[in-house]
Amino acid sequence: MTAEPSARVWQQAVRLSAGEALIEGPLKGYHHETYAFPLPHPAGGAGTVRWKCREPREGILRFDRRSFPSEGALVRALAGHVSSVPEIIVVDDIGLQRFIEGSTLALHGRPGTAVEEAHVAQIERLFRELAAVPPEALPPEEPAPASGGADDGDCGAFAEGLIRFTEEFVHRAHRPVYGRLFQELGVPEEGLLRLAERTRSFSRRPFCLLHGDLHRENFIVDGEGRLWTIDWELAMYGDPLYDLATHLHLMGYPAQQEAEVARRWRDAVEQARPGSSRGWRKDLPHLLRYKRAQSVYTDVIRAALGVARGDIDWRALQATSHKLRSVLARGRSALGSAPPPDVPRIMTALVSFSVSAP
Repeated sequence: MTAEPSARVWQQAVRLSAGEALIEGPLKGYHHETYAFPLPHPAGGAGTVRWKCREPREGILRFDRRSFPSEGALVRALAGHVSSVPEIIVVDDIGLQRFIEGSTLALHGRPGTAVEEAHVAQIERLFRELAAVPPEALPPEEPAPASGGADDGDCGAFAEGLIRFTEEFVHRAHRPVYGRLFQELGVPEEGLLRLAERTRSFSRRPFCLLHGDLHRENFIVDGEGRLWTIDWELAMYGDPLYDLATHLHLMGYPAQQEAEVARRWRDAVEQARPGSSRGWRKDLPHLLRYKRAQSVYTDVIRAALGVARGDIDWRALQATSHKLRSVLARGRSALGSAPPPDVPRIMTALVSFSVSAP
């Protein structure tokens, strides 16, 4: 599958690659259009390493705050600090990132299954390295950083800033279009703001670099079993416990392994920067509740968009509705919502939205 020849990123790939027939893509990914290809070898033919050329997709909805304006600049700054990041080179003023030949961690086990010890050990090392990155090594943040302007160590203000961002730019901003669907699915109006009140008792922890999106699709396992970390566009500077909460929420570890990973995170960040896990057992449940609440809004909108595109695939709609019911159930205690509708009612609500959507 290839993009239209007029697409800018496709044209860049054609110009830089060792041959149009060697270009693979567009690769799977929500936020970017990406192509992989080898560069020409100086002696002729193609090089042995493939590189990724990518650009943000147009017209997609974004549900997370951005902290660093350039993912490429951040990744380049991590050289020598984080060992599992594919390197970036610049060719004709275009940043290319090394394409890791392997498979995502998701192909080694879907959420709900245990992760191999060798991979957990590498995730532990990643948390330790992130906590140790010196702030002065990082590129400048956006004028409105993801911390919401929180002072270093003010983890309560950091969490409250994220919660209020979700309320303003995800829930409230999309309510004119999706408000009726939220209501039909039992999503309350003021659930998120109740969560913000609980962050005021958070312990202080020194801020550090966070990846912000550590799930199984963002870990690549190469042929030697090495785990590489990709997609740093949601990285931010803030409370290290937020990275653990996001990771646990997205990974879906079995309960016993989840507890083990949390303990290993504690040991890793404390070794890198003492005090980084202060109060973690008390504060982690509140951050996990926020992540479950955030998923309610984002997954409802994404499900609605999926149904609104073209003819309805009823089997896919049923699968989406099953998943959405689980998301609504997990977010229920966080938002103070009623029990979620059954799958047929969710399917009906999504179809109704697709018919009436602007």
